[in-house]
Amino acid sequence: MKWRRVAVLVVAFSLMGGSMLFADSATQKVKLFLDGQEVQDGGYIVDGKTYVPVRELEGLVEYDEATKTVKYYKPNVHMFLFTGDTVIGNINIKKTGKLKFNVFAQIDGLRTDISAVRVSITAPDGESKVIQSDEIKEQRDNFWFRTNDYTYDFKSEGKYIIGFYMKPVGGDYTLVSEKTVIAEK
Repeated sequence: MKWRRVAVLVVAFSLMGGSMLFADSATQKVKLFLDGQEVQDGGYIVDGKTYVPVRELEGLVEYDEATKTVKYYKPNVHMFLFTGDTVIGNINIKKTGKLKFNVFAQIDGLRTDISAVRVSITAPDGESKVIQSDEIKEQRDNFWFRTNDYTYDFKSEGKYIIGFYMKPVGGDYTLVSEKTVIAEK
């Protein structure tokens, strides 16, 4: 996966022009924040334009070696949490402890073939657990995905992130959408 990231960055910077590699005075590395989180690789300002690593934009990236083309897709993914038939509306859980829920996702605007989807939850301490993953057998530009009921122990107060990942055919899982759940005492 790391080599793919490097390959995408090399291609992106190559498209900007070879002079960037040799003209350090025209290139400036800058801190990059996406949705309040600092991106490890940051970004660059070259000749007054800001460039960011495409993989950091929570979308699907395809690189075609033959045409030297990078394609970026950001499908629309809307997630809802249910306990039974009740939607957890405000995404605030008024208690810590175990909760049985499922995740419903509506996906549209998908412009590339995917082989699988995965839903996971990440606790405030960074521990991540897979809620469910499934293969996608029929390719469509829009579909619904609902996980089975899942019991999770919200052990502490804080923000829990539910992530929706897609796996392009021949690629790795890529985060395409997140939902924040806040557990309160």
